[in-house]
Amino acid sequence: MISIIFDIIGMTGTFLVVGAFFLLQLDKVKPTGIAYNLMNLSGAILLLISLCYNFNLASFVIELFWIAASLIGLYKYYKAPKKAAI
Repeated sequence: MISIIFDIIGMTGTFLVVGAFFLLQLDKVKPTGIAYNLMNLSGAILLLISLCYNFNLASFVIELFWIAASLIGLYKYYKAPKKAAI
């Protein structure tokens, strides 16, 4: 039963990361936008959680890089000057 829970968590993470990429390719999100970076960040975190049950070093390392890249994107998003609404 516990393995099913970790599989669901991992698959949710996979759908978030892959979904973000598809939305990017369909021009539905911007690579510098908050939605894209939050989807990647949350997906990578969920995949890391799933790796607590079935550990794989290569997957662990790539998820750490994915989290770092997403955090950089979010940092840049919040530091970018915002356009005033007219």
